[in-house]
Amino acid sequence: MTTIVEKVLFLKSIDLFGSLPGEDLAQIAEIAEEVDAEPGDPIIVEGEMGDSLYLVLEGKVRVHKGEKTLVELGERQVVGEMAVLDSEPRSASVTAATPTRLLRIGREDFRDIMAERSEIAAGVVTTLSRRLREANKK
Repeated sequence: MTTIVEKVLFLKSIDLFGSLPGEDLAQIAEIAEEVDAEPGDPIIVEGEMGDSLYLVLEGKVRVHKGEKTLVELGERQVVGEMAVLDSEPRSASVTAATPTRLLRIGREDFRDIMAERSEIAAGVVTTLSRRLREANKK
C-alpha cells in the first residue's frame, strides 16, 4: 500500500500536478485509491461510462480500440482523463500490459478539486491537447 507521502511525491512528478503545492497534492492523494492489475486485466472498457482517471504508478498499460493498439503508456502517465470532464462513454479500452499499480481518482472528487484549483483543469486540457496533436501526426 502506498502511503500519502509516497502518493504526494508521485503526484508531484506528474505534469498534470507538478505545479501544485504540497498541501493541494495531499488533498488529491487522500482521494486517490490504489488499484492493482495483472497483464490482460481490463482497466477501462471502450463504450462503458467512465467515472474516473488513472495514474500509472508502476507497469505499462495498452490503450486500444479492439485489437488495434493506439499507444502504450507507462509510469507517471495518465489514462481516462476525458471521463473527469464529461459523462460520455469511454473512447478506447485500456488493458494492463504488465503487472501494474495505478492510482484511481473518481470524477466527483476530481471535479471538486478542479473547481478549487484551476491549474489542475488547465493541466487536463494540456494533456488532452498533447494527445490530440500526437494522434493527428499518425
